[in-house]
Amino acid sequence: MKVTVLYFARLREAIGRERDEITLPGDVKTLGALRAWLIARGAPWSAAFAEVKRIRAAVGQAMANDDTPLSDGAEVAFFPPVTGG
Repeated sequence: MKVTVLYFARLREAIGRERDEITLPGDVKTLGALRAWLIARGAPWSAAFAEVKRIRAAVGQAMANDDTPLSDGAEVAFFPPVTGG
């Protein structure tokens, strides 16, 4: 499954880019599994996700939680609770 991951605000600065096009391993099927998989990849993801206390997420531009399933071609956005313009 391929997904597009978008990073906003401090996450984008810490990771050093605004998006990733990622082919996920077969066992990554939910938003929570994606978050854990990104952190397990190591730097810069582990540091970026550890630096921001609360990270919100959206799948397909709708707010999502860790149980939200992912589908091929999904757009996933991670951002701090307050994002400036």
